[in-house]
Amino acid sequence: MAFDSLGIETAVAGILSAIGEDTGRPGLADTPKRVAQAYAEFFSGVGVDPRMHLAEAVDVEPGQRGELVLLRGLDFRSVCEHHLLPFLGTAHVAYVPGDRIVGLGSLARVVETLASRPQLQERLTEEIADAISDGLGAAGVLVVLDAVHGCVTTRGPRQVNSSTVTMASRGTLADPAQRAEVTTLIGAA
Repeated sequence: MAFDSLGIETAVAGILSAIGEDTGRPGLADTPKRVAQAYAEFFSGVGVDPRMHLAEAVDVEPGQRGELVLLRGLDFRSVCEHHLLPFLGTAHVAYVPGDRIVGLGSLARVVETLASRPQLQERLTEEIADAISDGLGAAGVLVVLDAVHGCVTTRGPRQVNSSTVTMASRGTLADPAQRAEVTTLIGAA
Protein backbone atom coordinates (compact mmCIF):
# COMPACT_ATOMS: atom_id res chain seq x y z
CA MET A 1 0.00 0.00 0.00
CA ALA A 2 1.34 3.44 -0.92
CA PHE A 3 1.76 6.16 1.68
CA ASP A 4 -1.43 8.26 1.87
CA SER A 5 -0.28 11.81 2.64
CA LEU A 6 -3.74 13.30 2.25
CA GLY A 7 -5.17 10.66 4.60
CA ILE A 8 -2.59 11.60 7.25
CA GLU A 9 -3.33 15.31 6.81
CA THR A 10 -7.07 14.68 7.22
CA ALA A 11 -6.51 12.51 10.31
CA VAL A 12 -4.21 15.08 11.96
CA ALA A 13 -6.72 17.87 11.30
CA GLY A 14 -9.35 15.65 12.90
CA ILE A 15 -7.18 15.07 15.98
CA LEU A 16 -6.50 18.79 16.37
CA SER A 17 -10.21 19.51 16.06
CA ALA A 18 -11.04 16.73 18.53
CA ILE A 19 -8.83 18.26 21.24
CA GLY A 20 -10.62 21.59 20.76
CA GLU A 21 -8.04 23.42 18.65
CA ASP A 22 -8.81 25.79 15.80
CA THR A 23 -7.19 24.05 12.83
CA GLY A 24 -7.29 27.31 10.86
CA ARG A 25 -5.22 29.38 13.27
CA PRO A 26 -1.84 30.46 11.84
CA GLY A 27 0.31 28.21 14.03
CA LEU A 28 -1.66 25.10 13.09
CA ALA A 29 -2.70 25.80 9.50
CA ASP A 30 0.21 23.82 8.01
CA THR A 31 0.57 21.29 10.84
CA PRO A 32 -1.32 18.47 9.10
CA LYS A 33 0.96 18.79 6.06
CA ARG A 34 4.11 18.92 8.24
CA VAL A 35 3.01 15.83 10.20
CA ALA A 36 2.33 13.96 6.96
CA GLN A 37 5.83 14.85 5.72
CA ALA A 38 7.35 13.69 9.01
CA TYR A 39 5.36 10.45 8.94
CA ALA A 40 6.53 9.75 5.39
CA GLU A 41 10.08 9.78 6.79
CA PHE A 42 9.32 8.06 10.10
CA PHE A 43 7.54 5.17 8.40
CA SER A 44 9.59 4.87 5.20
CA GLY A 45 10.57 1.30 6.13
CA VAL A 46 7.02 -0.07 5.98
CA GLY A 47 6.90 -2.79 3.35
CA VAL A 48 10.65 -2.61 2.62
CA ASP A 49 12.75 -5.77 2.88
CA PRO A 50 15.84 -4.79 4.91
CA ARG A 51 17.83 -7.65 3.40
CA MET A 52 18.01 -5.69 0.13
CA HIS A 53 20.79 -3.66 1.78
CA LEU A 54 22.81 -6.85 2.10
CA ALA A 55 22.49 -7.85 -1.55
CA GLU A 56 25.94 -6.49 -2.39
CA ALA A 57 27.68 -8.75 0.11
CA VAL A 58 30.79 -10.35 -1.31
CA ASP A 59 32.04 -13.90 -1.01
CA VAL A 60 35.29 -14.25 0.92
CA GLU A 61 37.77 -17.02 1.49
CA PRO A 62 37.86 -18.53 4.98
CA GLY A 63 41.22 -16.89 5.85
CA GLN A 64 39.93 -13.42 4.89
CA ARG A 65 36.69 -13.33 6.87
CA GLY A 66 37.96 -12.15 10.22
CA GLU A 67 36.56 -13.43 13.46
CA LEU A 68 34.08 -10.69 14.27
CA VAL A 69 32.63 -7.52 12.79
CA LEU A 70 31.25 -5.08 15.39
CA LEU A 71 29.63 -1.78 14.49
CA ARG A 72 29.05 0.24 17.66
CA GLY A 73 27.09 3.39 18.27
CA LEU A 74 24.57 3.48 15.41
CA ASP A 75 22.03 6.17 16.25
CA PHE A 76 18.45 5.28 15.38
CA ARG A 77 14.97 6.60 15.87
CA SER A 78 11.71 4.76 15.70
CA VAL A 79 8.09 5.25 16.70
CA CYS A 80 6.44 3.13 19.38
CA GLU A 81 3.42 1.40 17.91
CA HIS A 82 1.48 1.67 21.18
CA HIS A 83 1.35 5.48 21.47
CA LEU A 84 2.94 6.69 18.20
CA LEU A 85 5.60 8.48 20.23
CA PRO A 86 9.26 8.38 19.26
CA PHE A 87 11.98 6.31 20.83
CA LEU A 88 15.60 7.21 20.22
CA GLY A 89 18.61 5.08 20.82
CA THR A 90 21.87 3.46 19.90
CA ALA A 91 22.28 0.14 18.14
CA HIS A 92 25.33 -2.10 18.37
CA VAL A 93 25.48 -4.78 15.66
CA ALA A 94 27.98 -7.65 15.58
CA TYR A 95 28.31 -10.60 13.27
CA VAL A 96 30.68 -13.49 12.73
CA PRO A 97 31.06 -13.79 8.95
CA GLY A 98 30.03 -16.95 7.18
CA ASP A 99 30.96 -17.04 3.51
CA ARG A 100 29.98 -13.40 2.87
CA ILE A 101 30.81 -9.95 4.23
CA VAL A 102 29.15 -6.63 3.56
CA GLY A 103 30.05 -2.94 3.73
CA LEU A 104 29.46 -1.40 7.14
CA GLY A 105 27.02 1.17 5.78
CA SER A 106 24.77 -1.71 4.75
CA LEU A 107 24.39 -2.74 8.39
CA ALA A 108 23.38 0.82 9.31
CA ARG A 109 20.80 0.80 6.50
CA VAL A 110 19.30 -2.45 7.82
CA VAL A 111 18.84 -0.81 11.23
CA GLU A 112 17.37 2.36 9.68
CA THR A 113 14.92 0.46 7.46
CA LEU A 114 13.60 -1.69 10.30
CA ALA A 115 13.41 1.25 12.72
CA SER A 116 11.40 3.25 10.16
CA ARG A 117 8.10 1.55 10.90
CA PRO A 118 5.75 1.45 13.88
CA GLN A 119 7.80 -0.70 16.24
CA LEU A 120 8.38 -2.29 19.58
CA GLN A 121 12.01 -2.23 20.67
CA GLU A 122 11.96 -5.93 21.46
CA ARG A 123 10.74 -6.83 17.97
CA LEU A 124 13.10 -4.34 16.31
CA THR A 125 16.07 -6.04 17.99
CA GLU A 126 14.94 -9.48 16.81
CA GLU A 127 14.22 -8.27 13.27
CA ILE A 128 17.68 -6.72 12.89
CA ALA A 129 19.31 -9.95 14.09
CA ASP A 130 17.18 -12.06 11.73
CA ALA A 131 17.83 -9.82 8.70
CA ILE A 132 21.60 -9.96 9.20
CA SER A 133 21.63 -13.66 10.00
CA ASP A 134 19.47 -14.58 7.01
CA GLY A 135 20.79 -11.94 4.61
CA LEU A 136 24.46 -12.75 5.14
CA GLY A 137 24.33 -16.37 6.24
CA ALA A 138 26.33 -15.16 9.24
CA ALA A 139 27.77 -17.75 11.61
CA GLY A 140 26.70 -15.58 14.54
CA VAL A 141 24.84 -12.31 15.16
CA LEU A 142 24.42 -10.12 18.24
CA VAL A 143 22.29 -6.97 18.32
CA VAL A 144 22.02 -4.69 21.36
CA LEU A 145 19.68 -1.69 21.40
CA ASP A 146 19.64 0.98 24.11
CA ALA A 147 16.78 3.46 23.72
CA VAL A 148 14.83 6.18 25.50
CA HIS A 149 11.08 5.99 24.92
CA GLY A 150 8.82 9.01 24.61
CA CYS A 151 5.94 7.01 26.10
CA VAL A 152 7.99 6.46 29.28
CA THR A 153 9.60 9.92 29.52
CA THR A 154 6.67 12.20 28.62
CA ARG A 155 3.56 10.41 29.87
CA GLY A 156 2.56 7.88 32.49
CA PRO A 157 5.59 7.19 34.70
CA ARG A 158 7.62 10.14 33.28
CA GLN A 159 10.94 8.45 33.95
CA VAL A 160 13.21 10.88 32.12
CA ASN A 161 16.47 9.20 33.17
CA SER A 162 15.59 5.66 32.13
CA SER A 163 16.52 3.69 29.05
CA THR A 164 15.62 0.25 27.80
CA VAL A 165 18.20 -2.29 26.66
CA THR A 166 17.27 -5.26 24.48
CA MET A 167 19.44 -7.99 23.00
CA ALA A 168 19.06 -10.65 20.33
CA SER A 169 21.65 -13.28 19.46
CA ARG A 170 21.91 -15.93 16.78
CA GLY A 171 24.30 -18.77 15.97
CA THR A 172 27.72 -18.74 17.61
CA LEU A 173 27.01 -15.44 19.39
CA ALA A 174 24.10 -17.04 21.25
CA ASP A 175 26.75 -18.88 23.30
CA PRO A 176 26.94 -17.07 26.68
CA ALA A 177 30.75 -16.83 26.68
CA GLN A 178 30.87 -15.47 23.11
CA ARG A 179 28.02 -13.06 23.84
CA ALA A 180 29.81 -11.81 26.97
CA GLU A 181 33.00 -11.16 25.01
CA VAL A 182 31.13 -9.05 22.45
CA THR A 183 29.15 -7.11 25.06
CA THR A 184 32.49 -6.29 26.73
CA LEU A 185 33.72 -4.91 23.42
CA ILE A 186 30.54 -2.87 23.05
CA GLY A 187 31.08 -1.33 26.48
CA ALA A 188 34.76 -0.60 25.84
CA ALA A 189 34.03 2.46 23.68
